[in-house]
Amino acid sequence: MKVALYRDDVTLSYAVTASGQRHDGRSRLFLVLDHEGVTGVGEIAPQPTALNGDPGLGEVLAAIETLLVRVVGVVTREGAPPSWSRVAGFAATSPAALFAAALIEMAVLDWELRTAQSVIGDLWPRHHVASVQSTVSLLDEESEWTVDEGVARVRAKSAPGALSVVARERLRTLRVPVVVDFNCSVTRDEEVLEQVAMIERVAVVAAVEQPYARGNLVDHARLAARLAVPLSLDEGVRGLRDLTNIAHYHAAAMVCVKPARVGGLANARTMFERARSLGLTAYLGGFFESPFARAVHRSLVENCVSEPSDVGEVATRDGGDEVRRTRGGFGLEPSPETFERSRRLLVFEESGP
Repeated sequence: MKVALYRDDVTLSYAVTASGQRHDGRSRLFLVLDHEGVTGVGEIAPQPTALNGDPGLGEVLAAIETLLVRVVGVVTREGAPPSWSRVAGFAATSPAALFAAALIEMAVLDWELRTAQSVIGDLWPRHHVASVQSTVSLLDEESEWTVDEGVARVRAKSAPGALSVVARERLRTLRVPVVVDFNCSVTRDEEVLEQVAMIERVAVVAAVEQPYARGNLVDHARLAARLAVPLSLDEGVRGLRDLTNIAHYHAAAMVCVKPARVGGLANARTMFERARSLGLTAYLGGFFESPFARAVHRSLVENCVSEPSDVGEVATRDGGDEVRRTRGGFGLEPSPETFERSRRLLVFEESGP
């Protein structure tokens, strides 16, 4: 088995300013696994620096190398990569290790499907058309808003305080509901209640997302009882126990599940099912991935998520985001141009037992 890790640094066409970080670029990590002449590809797009419980790029790169050593060890002992559903079990529970598991798991799943001459639809049958959520910012007057045709909902990054005239006018032009995302920046309920009341004069508010810090169920539960719209948690959703606690304490009605944050596709799908059983409305979130990973996530959404999710394409200035069709597996992979412009960071090679 041979595994190569690539880093593709891209600039977003439209920056998105959040309360604690400005998203204007992203390092997309691609893992290419080759075993017995069959290839599988995985991708994650970690943020550059650690924030609100999510790891930074450096931490994730270190975790990938550690986890790859364990996976290669499995190949040495068993003669083949572990089943994709086992990968998360080899990872530690740190945030960086979960991102690493998500990357490797996607590549192994792609390889496994192609080896069996199967496609992702055989594993996850399509039950409905994916509904798309787009992300914009209320905090930046300079960056344009791009809401593509067919977007069902907008997530608007915000922070406590009065909104600018530009932000209010942009909200007024929206024809779809908006999720107001505070990214853990709130210190008291009134900051949310006042801004929601302001936004509701010009737009339809679908929900408020993650006002308080992750793990703060007490303040979220109190605010949820005072809000006239649903409260959603994002940074506070990292595992099954979080879902159980959120439902038990009535801390939110909605949850955003991000495959990279929770350790991969298998864990994400399990969390979607658990959320449904607990009466929580779940949607899939993203980290500004390329069209390749977004398409993989879309397959999961079409199987088990009806809420608008982050599966639309993210525009970049760099170009080369095209994908090419493949036989079997996910049905596509990053274009050759993507790998040509990327930096190859490391290579693991194992010939087997």
